[in-house]
Amino acid sequence: MEDIRIISEPLGDGPVTILVGFPGSGLVGSIALQYIVDELKFEHIGNITSKYFPPVVMMAKGLVNVPTRIHRKDNIIAIISDIPLHAAICYEVANGIIEWAQQTEIERIVPLAGIITNEPEKRVFGVATDETSLENIQERTQLLPLGSISGLPASLLTECKLRDIPGYSLLGETVNSPDPRGAASIVGVLNELFSFDLAVEQLLEQATELEAAFQAMAEQVQQTEQEQAVPTKEHLPMYG
Repeated sequence: MEDIRIISEPLGDGPVTILVGFPGSGLVGSIALQYIVDELKFEHIGNITSKYFPPVVMMAKGLVNVPTRIHRKDNIIAIISDIPLHAAICYEVANGIIEWAQQTEIERIVPLAGIITNEPEKRVFGVATDETSLENIQERTQLLPLGSISGLPASLLTECKLRDIPGYSLLGETVNSPDPRGAASIVGVLNELFSFDLAVEQLLEQATELEAAFQAMAEQVQQTEQEQAVPTKEHLPMYG
C-alpha cells in the first residue's frame, strides 16, 4: 500500500460489491462502468493515485479530474479509471484495491473488461473464482472453457482466489477500438445481475456515431495514402 495511495470516505458496514473498470480491449469495461456511474448518479467518494501511474490528469470544462476515481451507490462501489495500466504494476494496484476494501466485508469483486474475438455478436463471456460465483453468471454469460486473461482483471481475480473472496469477470466481445456496443452488452448483463434497469440506447447511439467517425477516418487515411503513393511508371509525366 506504500506505493498505491487510496484516499476515500470510510466504506462503513458491508457487504459491498466492487465493480472495476480500467481501459483495456475496446475500452468496454471503462465505458460500461462510466455509463452506470453517470446514469445511476453514483456519489464520488475517493480517488486512487500512485507513483506508477503516468503523469496525466483529465480536464473537463476547466476542472481537473483525478484519472482513477471511486464512486458509490448503496452497497455497490465502482472503481473507474481513464488511464491504462502497465502490466508490471497490475499486481500492486490489485493488492492495494483489495487491502483497502477489506476495511469492510466484501461480497464480491467484479472486474469488467473486453475480449477480442473479431466476431460481430457482442457476446459477454464470464469467468469466476469459485463455484457459487460461477452459478451466478452461467445463465447470463458464455463461460470461457479454456484460455487466459491478462492485466488488472487477472491480478484482481488471482488475489480473490488466494484470499477466498468471491469474484467474477465479465468480458465483452470487442474489436481493438472504442466499442460502446460491447459496453452495452456488459451493461445488459449487469442489469440482470444487479437490477440496474438501465437502457442502453444511448450507448448504441454512441456506437453508431463512433462507427461513422471511424469509417470517415479510414476513408480519409486511404485517400491520403493514395495521394502520397509513389507514382507508377505509367502515371509519370512525359517530357520530350
